[in-house]
Amino acid sequence: MRAVWYERTGAAADVLLVGELPDPHPGPGEVRVRVHRAGLNPRDVKRRAGLGDRVMTEPRVIPGDDGAGVLDEVGRGVAPARLGERVWVYFANYQRPFGTMADYVVVPSCQAVPLPQAASFEEGACLGIPALTAHRGVYADGPVAGQSILVTGGAGAVGHYAIELAKEAGAHVIATASTPAKLHSARAAGANAVIDRYAPALAEAILCATGGRGLDRVIDVAFGANLPVIAEVLAPNGTIATYASQADPTPAVPFYPLMRLGAVIRMVSVFAMPRPALRQAIDDVAVLTEHGALSHPIAARLPLEASVQAHQLMEEGTVPGKVIVTLR
Repeated sequence: MRAVWYERTGAAADVLLVGELPDPHPGPGEVRVRVHRAGLNPRDVKRRAGLGDRVMTEPRVIPGDDGAGVLDEVGRGVAPARLGERVWVYFANYQRPFGTMADYVVVPSCQAVPLPQAASFEEGACLGIPALTAHRGVYADGPVAGQSILVTGGAGAVGHYAIELAKEAGAHVIATASTPAKLHSARAAGANAVIDRYAPALAEAILCATGGRGLDRVIDVAFGANLPVIAEVLAPNGTIATYASQADPTPAVPFYPLMRLGAVIRMVSVFAMPRPALRQAIDDVAVLTEHGALSHPIAARLPLEASVQAHQLMEEGTVPGKVIVTLR
């Protein structure tokens, strides 16, 4: 099969290889998916670059947690009736060396979710980590109907889905973004108010958008960088659900201001989601996808052979939307 892989960490141009590898086959409880589209995530480029505490534990890694395609082989214990299913795949590269950036990927059967006929493979490849992370951020602390929610990084893949999920659930959604294109993207996702994250009076603008009462919940992409402003605009007993802090991985927390608010800080990792919450997220995302309630902005579509450029585009982060790798 064709695949892209790396055998050491480093810059994309230095370590990514494209070529032929043996076709994989499913073991007990597993299925094989013939991949049509794969979705690139920040996690993919961070692992490949070896950022933070990431180290290679396998001699070869095919990146890619997310993708979509057709289930073409099943292992022992999986119903043969699944053969031929259109599916979307999540967590393919989690604790496994071979992900979706290949003609075939093998995953546990539960990680290949039926893809509605109305949805394209491209749309299916956009789901996975971003949609499930957004679901956890929005719903982990209960219903959001009538609440004021801030989504930071509203043009990112997670932020975009968080806006749509929160709006679908009846929240008043405020989003921040950093460029005109990203502000437009967050507005198109349905945010009630969109604010430039570099606005000189950002806290005041956010408070104004809540009618002065403050935020009930924040879904946050940059915890350390955004915490000073969030602490100013959070309502009593508000929740901060954060899934990244790349610029400041060891942030100082303004303990007493947050304590006096009774604030909750929730660290969100899809890989640590309780099983019932993960199942609910998958079911909800599947239903919303079937009904066309989620949109999927695409920043670029590149062939497998252009995986270096795909990784570089993801690292630049200058255009809103998902980077899709096409395989067929």
